[in-house]
Amino acid sequence: MNIWRDERVVMTLDAGGTNFVFSAMKSGEEVVEPIRKPSNADNLDLCLQTIVDGFQEVSNKLSENPVAISFAFPGPADYRNGIIGDLPNLPAFRGGVALGPMLREKFNIPVFINNDGDLFAYGEALGGVLPEVNNKLVQAGSPKRYKNLVGVTLGTGFGGGLVHNDELLIGDNSIATEVWLTSSRIYPERFAEEGISTRAIQREFLSRAKSEYPKDLMPKDVYDVAMDQTNPDNAAALESFKIFGKCLGDSLANLLTITDGIAVIGGGLTGAHDLYMPAALEEMNGKCYTSNGDALPRLVQKVYNIDNEDEFAEFAANHSTDIKIPGTDKTIKYDPNPRLAVCSSKLGASKAIGIGAYAFALKNL
Repeated sequence: MNIWRDERVVMTLDAGGTNFVFSAMKSGEEVVEPIRKPSNADNLDLCLQTIVDGFQEVSNKLSENPVAISFAFPGPADYRNGIIGDLPNLPAFRGGVALGPMLREKFNIPVFINNDGDLFAYGEALGGVLPEVNNKLVQAGSPKRYKNLVGVTLGTGFGGGLVHNDELLIGDNSIATEVWLTSSRIYPERFAEEGISTRAIQREFLSRAKSEYPKDLMPKDVYDVAMDQTNPDNAAALESFKIFGKCLGDSLANLLTITDGIAVIGGGLTGAHDLYMPAALEEMNGKCYTSNGDALPRLVQKVYNIDNEDEFAEFAANHSTDIKIPGTDKTIKYDPNPRLAVCSSKLGASKAIGIGAYAFALKNL
């Protein structure tokens, strides 16, 4: 499937707790100016009418008939059947709302709904980091190629998705890769999102800061303090991002143990990657221990931050050697250095989600 040459049009939606943004894609690119509407999250009838109106306005702008609707919507949900469950940031949805079937009845075309973390990973696997990395490896003369990707989104929450060989892992209950609920060895009594989110940075900074700050300060405010060496709370800000990075590295190490592929990071907090990525890499490339205290590498593979050109060069270097096949005079190539990469999204989360939604619809049609 080549989404970049596909002429079919799919209508899309970026659904947030505050705003809905409607659009349409063709050949992997937006073909209408996005339409933004308030979500009306506390009024179910008004919220559903807003969704219908938004897609109708997009349809009216199109010069050809769309073949499907495909979009990300917050969970929990039975995504396969298009039924939305109880949503904390969209309180009108309680007890199960058949959103997909409703839209299918209204527009008489297939409707696909997924989690934003899943679609982010899918978009990056098909049109973002994964093809970019493999193309750069070709250019560097490396024999390595990657087919597995884990994508995580950092912001108000901690989301994620897994892709293997261009296949998105959905799960039997439509809720695979709920990474926010994984455990944390940094804070064993908490789930991962408590250390990898906007509130985590706020909490860690406010608990260490000497000056008074508003409780609702944002990570960008903490970042500005971290970049100001004259600020008396500079060390507190740096430490908050370091702890965030350790928690992120811990979760990524667990995910990479399973996926053995590329990791890509998206979402609002990627702008601070220079502050948290060193700690994340240190955690992923760190140690774990036996009951006797013997140290083992946390991962079998070494992880490289390929946002750094020097690290990419080392990651792409050909480490293969020739070894003899016993009992013959023949040799075979052997690479004794398994390695993985982590980097920030170049598409941005919103565009990657849109590409993922478009591709998911086409694949399922």
